[in-house]
Amino acid sequence: MTTEMEVKGGASAEGVEEESLLMEGVAVLDFDMLCSTVAMQAHKGKWGKVSDDNEEENLVSEYQNGGGVFRLWEGEIIYDCFDDQRVALQSTCCPCYRFGKNMKRSGFGSCFLQGSIHFILAVAALCNMLAFIFTRRRCFLYLAIVFTVSVGTYIGFYRTLIRKRFNIKGSDSPFDDCVYHLICPCCALCQESRTLEMNNVQDGIWNGRGDTICIGIGTVSTKSPVCLGMQKDTNDS
Repeated sequence: MTTEMEVKGGASAEGVEEESLLMEGVAVLDFDMLCSTVAMQAHKGKWGKVSDDNEEENLVSEYQNGGGVFRLWEGEIIYDCFDDQRVALQSTCCPCYRFGKNMKRSGFGSCFLQGSIHFILAVAALCNMLAFIFTRRRCFLYLAIVFTVSVGTYIGFYRTLIRKRFNIKGSDSPFDDCVYHLICPCCALCQESRTLEMNNVQDGIWNGRGDTICIGIGTVSTKSPVCLGMQKDTNDS
């Protein structure tokens, strides 16, 4: 009995020692923190050492204090707009509802109010365009152009507010945001919706995906925290 207990005690001690050694070479980072590192390095035009101790400590400190975290849009505007078919369908068939949902998630008003404003501007532009087609009066054409530009400017303005509130990096400017919603409003809405939903944004609070990855010394692998136990089992085997 004593020998068996000693053997079990020795095995558990070896397991704890192996786990501690493994933890020394592996750092578990939040997914948002990694995205922040990628965004900052891409903004500088070069890639730094992700595993640098000083940069990692500074990034963790800034993240915990709620500042200095830079994020990225989820996918490209055009090429990735069909990644989520549900969001793409809603953005195409009912952009007013999709825009209202985004505003509610971002904390910029109620879904009904923002969706109603979008709907009124869009219907006004459409009605004036139809009136110009049937009557050929230029005043209706001018009004249609004004309301169309108003829709793009209004939604683009809130795209800019989303970027600033959540520190989303990119070469975008307020003018670019308006142009995106004038040229391809459905694709821009899809990108905003994917970003807000995939990162669990609720009432203006960026909760993040909740994903973590394991970063070893000199390597980066997209694994969940259970990778520690998996690697430990592999080493044991």
